[in-house]
Amino acid sequence: MKRWPFLLGLIFTVALPYRSFAPLVFRPDEGWTYEKVGEEGGKWRRARAKDQLDVAQEALDKKDHDVAEKASRRVISQWPASDYAPKAQYLIGRALEAQKKDEKAFKEYQKVIEKYPKMKEYEEVLQRQYEIANRFLGGQWFKLYGLIPFFPSMDKTADMYSKIIRNGPYSEVAPQAQLKIGAAREKQKDFATAVKAYEIAADRYHDRPKVAAAALYKAGLAYSKSAQTAEYDRSAAGLAIASFTDFKTLYPDDPRVTDADKIIGTLKTEQARGDFEIAQFY
Repeated sequence: MKRWPFLLGLIFTVALPYRSFAPLVFRPDEGWTYEKVGEEGGKWRRARAKDQLDVAQEALDKKDHDVAEKASRRVISQWPASDYAPKAQYLIGRALEAQKKDEKAFKEYQKVIEKYPKMKEYEEVLQRQYEIANRFLGGQWFKLYGLIPFFPSMDKTADMYSKIIRNGPYSEVAPQAQLKIGAAREKQKDFATAVKAYEIAADRYHDRPKVAAAALYKAGLAYSKSAQTAEYDRSAAGLAIASFTDFKTLYPDDPRVTDADKIIGTLKTEQARGDFEIAQFY
């Protein structure tokens, strides 16, 4: 009986879990990783945390984002309590963002915020999260399973802005993020929720006149849009007029006051027309 086919199969069965030349490689300490054909793990794997982080940074600088991500993840898996883990977590987000994997990048940046709140790149991470959310607000599609472009979602976008605000409620980007929540709800034509977002911005950031003024003005616009879509609810027009009036009173020198006056005039004319039609009916 010829035993060599059986022995050859046994050798491959035993050897494959420990070393494979296929693009998908499994290592007991790291799990599954993808490696290009001909690439050996030794080219990017190091024995010290600092050296491994240096590999990740150099790969990112060279736009080798796949290696940058793998090397960064290895720092975290092998040396999770080291001083190099925060920067490695940050570099994972950078590598994913560079590959236009924005939703995954946002989540990795969130880990930076939650695990390493004292990291010096904290403000930069918030800024990057804000820019990612802005791209989704602009219509970028979320991806199913992180791979297949599926649909734009203003609910998910608003949730991103909410996370940014929780991460740093008084950071540089937080006031704009609060305003953008209102913009996301307006895209859904959910004007009532949009108004609430703007009112929160006006109240929370009342000490930042530019933000508060923009919030009041946008609230008036949202009420006005609501009045145009609600044929039988004239209260929205009254709320719009009240919001614009508050805006004019608090910020009389704002260049948008003229536009507010025009909108108020239009709303009052519409109210008068409605009153006349009701009078005719009776």
